[in-house]
Amino acid sequence: MRAHIFGMCAAAGFFVSGGASAEGDIALGQYLSSECVTCHQLSGKSVGAIPPIVGWPSDQFIAVVDSYRKKERDNEVMQTISARLSDEEISALAAYFGSLKAPDE
Repeated sequence: MRAHIFGMCAAAGFFVSGGASAEGDIALGQYLSSECVTCHQLSGKSVGAIPPIVGWPSDQFIAVVDSYRKKERDNEVMQTISARLSDEEISALAAYFGSLKAPDE
């Protein structure tokens, strides 16, 4: 099984400096999400060390993925995946996962 895809974001309000914004195309994000949900549960539940990404605020999602792209976060799988995503695709994924309701804990 792959290592976890997305880590938790410590800083809210941080946007990708390359131009991604928190307003992405939800339909595109849903289309692109299949690779993400290979490891992250669409149910929004945590599986081992793999954190949930459902219900995340878009700005936090974008900041985390960008930090993997910049290799500021250590996870080879996430660095590889994020490196091939465009700003538009990251924004779309953020919009999609942010639009989903996180489960009640």
